[in-house]
Amino acid sequence: MSDQIYYHSFLNRDRLIHVVDADPATCEALSVLFRLEGFQTTFSLEAAHFIVSLERRRPDIVVLNLRVGEESGLTLLRRVKALRTGTPVFMLADTPQLEAAVTAMKLGASDVISKPIDTEHLLTVIRDALRRDIHLGAMQGGSRPVEVRGFSQLTPREREVLQLITNGQSNKEAGRELGISPRTIEVHRARVMEKLGARNTADLMRIVLTS
Repeated sequence: MSDQIYYHSFLNRDRLIHVVDADPATCEALSVLFRLEGFQTTFSLEAAHFIVSLERRRPDIVVLNLRVGEESGLTLLRRVKALRTGTPVFMLADTPQLEAAVTAMKLGASDVISKPIDTEHLLTVIRDALRRDIHLGAMQGGSRPVEVRGFSQLTPREREVLQLITNGQSNKEAGRELGISPRTIEVHRARVMEKLGARNTADLMRIVLTS
């Protein structure tokens, strides 16, 4: 799994970063920064545009202001996290806002960065996020569900099964959620374990949580 440890910048050309900020100068400056790193970029100055874009193409990273015009960035963060695609979301704060930052982290934000933006730090945390295959979702009833992305050898269905197993669901519960039989879940689970080299469920959890 060495390709999960090292960061391959040549992969950036297939990765889309979506910047959402009501300030055009911020959007343009960050777009230039990310393009110089080889990423594809797009930006939205308002929430409605971002929501429409999200339907068209899911970004690999979202950089989202805590306020987007009249909209709360936290509402948009919830929307991205509800997709459960494991997309890392980095929040921007025009001024330091401790309470909003804490809420954002509880909702599953990867980090909250205050302006003026330390671009080197931002690039570092984005690279770290892209290197990982596992991200935490929003707090739910005192626990945090796991969102699975990456693991390129897994099919989308196998990723869904892995996500549910990692969240502690039984074959029966996972089958009910995905609308398939517990036996089919068992087959997917066996394939996931084989592909990730896990000997048992505990081993699978260790691989997942250290990725």
